[in-house]
Amino acid sequence: MFLIRKLLGKSLNRAPGCTAVVPAAGHSTRMGEDKILLPLGEQPVLLRTLRALELCPEIQEIIVVTREDLIVPVSQLCRDSGLEKVHKIVVGGETRSASVLRGIREADPKAGLIAIHDAARPLVTGEVISRAIEAARSCGAAAPAVPVKDTVKRASNGVVEATLDRSELFAVQTPQVFEHGLILGALEKAAADGAVLTDDCAAVERLGMTVRLTEGSYENIKLTTPEDIPAAEAILAGRGEL
Repeated sequence: MFLIRKLLGKSLNRAPGCTAVVPAAGHSTRMGEDKILLPLGEQPVLLRTLRALELCPEIQEIIVVTREDLIVPVSQLCRDSGLEKVHKIVVGGETRSASVLRGIREADPKAGLIAIHDAARPLVTGEVISRAIEAARSCGAAAPAVPVKDTVKRASNGVVEATLDRSELFAVQTPQVFEHGLILGALEKAAADGAVLTDDCAAVERLGMTVRLTEGSYENIKLTTPEDIPAAEAILAGRGEL
């Protein structure tokens, strides 16, 4: 608890602004090609993601973390699109957590909050972003989530061991938002411990920190496989944004 108070205490001295860190350094293995540059309608996936963050009034700065070979095309995309809040584009690390940590270290040191959002979630809305930021301001850590629709079973070697209580299960999305000092310290400790994390919330959960879930959206999908592209286009068409 002393560590948590220490990390939160550092953030309390910062301004209430929020820096968004966008990890975009993956290799898109399951997609088969660089998904962040794939066209979604008439715009690349990454551009739709960054514009959603750009339009959020609570976000003052955006840091994009990408692969070294994508620095030039991503920089050109941001310049051509006139994105004013993208302040830095940096090279990522070997893992997602390492990339996120590099992005946080480049953030404005005065920012009170860090919002970490997947580059491959281009359909996020301002309402989803704002709800997570507002919750993080009061509790230190928050993430959007939606109730799981399907029945989920735990299995081993193809044999069901248990049926989990669906009412207690949630699919967590991004942006995941944290007090600046808290997520920085939590990720640094996880890296020092060699911990393997499935998301950024797990870093602060390791410290015993509570993460508040806010209302997400079933439309806030992550583009992972080729089948996700037509699904995303259908959502955009339904919004009249295609």
